[in-house]
Amino acid sequence: MHSAVFLIEFGAIILGLGLLGRLAGRFSFSPIPLYLLAGLAFGKGGLLPLGASEEFVAIGAEIGVILLLLMLGLEYTASDLVSNLKTQYPAGLVDFAFNALPGAAAALLMGWGPVAAVVLAGVTWISSSGVIAKVLGDLGRLGNRETPVILSILVLEDLAMAVYLPIITALLAGVGLAAGSATLAIALGVAGAVLFVAVRYGRLISRFVSSDDPEKLLLVVLGLTLLVAGVAQQLQVSAAVGAFLVGIALSGEVAEGAHTLLSPLRDLFAAVFFVFFGLHTDPASIPPVLLPAFALAVVTALTKIATGHWAARRAGIGVKGRWRAGGTLVARGEFSIVIAGLAVTAGVQPQLGPFATAYVLILVVIGPLTARYTEPVATYLTRRRAAVPLGKGGDTVPGAAGALSGAEAVAGPGAVAGPEAVPGPEALPGPEAVAVRVPEPGPESASDRV
Repeated sequence: MHSAVFLIEFGAIILGLGLLGRLAGRFSFSPIPLYLLAGLAFGKGGLLPLGASEEFVAIGAEIGVILLLLMLGLEYTASDLVSNLKTQYPAGLVDFAFNALPGAAAALLMGWGPVAAVVLAGVTWISSSGVIAKVLGDLGRLGNRETPVILSILVLEDLAMAVYLPIITALLAGVGLAAGSATLAIALGVAGAVLFVAVRYGRLISRFVSSDDPEKLLLVVLGLTLLVAGVAQQLQVSAAVGAFLVGIALSGEVAEGAHTLLSPLRDLFAAVFFVFFGLHTDPASIPPVLLPAFALAVVTALTKIATGHWAARRAGIGVKGRWRAGGTLVARGEFSIVIAGLAVTAGVQPQLGPFATAYVLILVVIGPLTARYTEPVATYLTRRRAAVPLGKGGDTVPGAAGALSGAEAVAGPGAVAGPEAVPGPEALPGPEAVAVRVPEPGPESASDRV
């Protein structure tokens, strides 16, 4: 009888998730908020609490986290990570400063303590690779010049997870400074060793794992990942980091084949993970934290836009591409929930789970909107500001020396982007006038697309 109830409950969960995913796909937005809401509905305090299948859902959720990190590692090679670390680390530092610090400050202001501050810093820092990748594809921006900048920031965040997760694990376990330092040293040593082996011997590893039979390839890759994740967790490093490093070590045709085979499993267990997180969040605990979560979401949306704008400007991307890069990075999702889930399991701060749920729900909905509309809104405001008289008698800005030039030029015919730009060659009468001539772009500026 117990097994029959389990099959009914778990079957209903999977069917419901499938229908929610189809609904999200029809309206072209991420299904993550719907999965979280489903967890809230079936958890304690929800509409229909589950009983028999909760333990299995917990195991499925842990596998979901492992598969999320494995698939993320399969996206990159060790040489990609090393190259991004060398060339894009300033953008990574700016990303950390702009987005992790507001989360830490918010936790301290709410009196949650230093451990919760470190956790919330990670929640606000890491963008959602899954949501952002889907948005880039839906908007047809995979070929844009700013897209490599966006991907570089995501890669650096993913690489930072290999250091951040062991720190969180040690803090949540309540170990002392010496034990925590040892855990971090082990994690860094293992990560460095895996990167070195992957760069030098990646082909040999991939050849060992490789198989023409999809069934054997699936079993070997999945078994190796779970084994390494378990060993890593036993060493207090983090199962997710172990899975991420396995993904990095595989490359070439093996990585492509494993990605194809494991994608459906990743989607299934990741959905179960989001439901599991919602199951452990009481819906009644969300309204009290909704207002501060919304305020933090607005602040960190603006800081992500600033991060993307700065990184794209550093890479020489045009003005429109800078705004698109910033708006695309706003979405938070799976990894913010993973980090908050670790804290919820450890019982650090009762309000942290509901707060993280509300925060992610807000930004996973706002993220696709900022990706689509940040650049048009910024262009509109820039045009209006450039057209507003700033001097006496309706004079505009005195001088065009502050106008943007080259790739930073124009947002539309006859208008130069930037608050100090002149609206046309009539701005300075007399010999001091500087006529700024910029060729009119088409629907998509050549400086912003490949």
